[in-house]
Amino acid sequence: MRLTLSLALRDLMFQKTHLICNVAVLAGVLVPLMVLFGVKNGVYDALLGEMLSNPRMSQIDTSGNARFAPEDAETVRGWPEAGFVTLKTRSQFDFVNVRGAAGGGLRDAILIPSGTGDPTLPKGLVLEAGTAALSANLASQLGITTGDRIEIFTQAEGRPRQLRLPLDVVAVLPPGRASGRAVLTGIATLDLVEAFYDAYALPEHGITEGKPLDQRSPDYEGMRVYAASLDVLGALQNRIEAEFGISTEARTAQVENVLRLGRNLNLALLLTAGVASIGLAAALVFGFWGEVQRKRQMLASLALMGLGGNRLWLFPVCQALVSAVLALVVSFGLLHLAAAVAERLFETGLAGAGGLVRISGAQAAAIAGAVTGFVMLSSLVASRAALRIEPAAVLREGVT
Repeated sequence: MRLTLSLALRDLMFQKTHLICNVAVLAGVLVPLMVLFGVKNGVYDALLGEMLSNPRMSQIDTSGNARFAPEDAETVRGWPEAGFVTLKTRSQFDFVNVRGAAGGGLRDAILIPSGTGDPTLPKGLVLEAGTAALSANLASQLGITTGDRIEIFTQAEGRPRQLRLPLDVVAVLPPGRASGRAVLTGIATLDLVEAFYDAYALPEHGITEGKPLDQRSPDYEGMRVYAASLDVLGALQNRIEAEFGISTEARTAQVENVLRLGRNLNLALLLTAGVASIGLAAALVFGFWGEVQRKRQMLASLALMGLGGNRLWLFPVCQALVSAVLALVVSFGLLHLAAAVAERLFETGLAGAGGLVRISGAQAAAIAGAVTGFVMLSSLVASRAALRIEPAAVLREGVT
């Protein structure tokens, strides 16, 4: 077998034209397909990555004059489509004044219900009672950094005293993560502010006048929900609306457009690859078969000399494998060149994210394996032709 393989390699190196043709045919089909696949990865992954980095893309907000109880939030949390879930108090009570505990400037801001697991917060951050995260805009205007303390306070009509609540800042969000001046804190803080506006007594905060707090039955205006993934955003939105008979707001259409784009690109690439594979298979099969037919006399001579026998099938298979390996090397080299040219021509700005034409190591390995297997299968037709060679009959024919 070793001698047969050695002769096959020597013959292939001697007949360089056949090798160059095979490599050219393979590279001519592979490079355009890999460029299309890489562009699909680069553009789609950039769009999807931008969406995944923006938590608001998976956010669902209830709207209207609905009323929710804590049990409703627990119901939604139990759904597999739901990620983070929190209740919302009445929106007219979300506006507060904020300043640093050490003094300084005063800014108005909006309270946003949040908690541990909120995608808006840094990953792994625990938002405990009495803590808050600030938007970059608010933190910058107040000169607040992580670890500082702030005070939020508000004044309700008919109440002789302001409500003042100290909060420890455990995070300042990156720019764009929360728009405007925002304070993200637990729902208990917002519920306390709403109780203050509803004229309840809050003795722990120095407000002794008002209705007893234990007589209060809190209800909530809405919910702030995040889908577990972008794929289930639409299904979760529909389920919430059907369950509670309300309308919701989410960026479902934008998300579905991007996901649909990915599916359509995959389908288009699959169809293109399928058509190209048919043509490539035909070219390779007839190419390998024709080469065996051209070398029938040589193969017959090797068989009579005892150098081939039933191992003659290794001749076309070995040569096909070498052609595939060289074609892959050439194809990936041309792909790298095409990617550099495309990035320079289009100036996409995706170089830092992996480039306009992007193929991962795992994808490259899969492509190499698929191409090698495809070429090997194509060579089997030529292998069968080699096995059917009758040495005596071929030599009598005098075929060259």
